[in-house]
Amino acid sequence: MIIVIKAIEIELFLLDAYSLKDKRSIIKSITQRIKQKFNVSICETKDHEIWNKSTLGIACASNSSSYCDKIITQIINFIDFDNRLEIVTIRTIL
Repeated sequence: MIIVIKAIEIELFLLDAYSLKDKRSIIKSITQRIKQKFNVSICETKDHEIWNKSTLGIACASNSSSYCDKIITQIINFIDFDNRLEIVTIRTIL
C-alpha cells in the first residue's frame, strides 16, 4: 500500500482583521470549515502576532496522488472565494 502526502503553505492577507482578536476569529472559522469539508490537517504556522497576516500549513494524505492534488486545488479555491482573505503566496512543501 502506498501513502501519498501533499502539503502546502499559504500566506494570507486578512482584509477584515483590525486586531489579533479579529484575526483569531477569521483563522479559526476558515480552518474549522476546511477541516470539516476536506478532512485535511491544517494549522497556522507563522505570523502568530501579526494581526493582518497569517500563514497556514495544509497537509493531505491519500493512496492517490491525483486525489491529493484535487483536494489541495479545491482548498485553494475555497480560500480564494472567502472575501475576508487574500492569498499572497502558495508554496508546495511535499
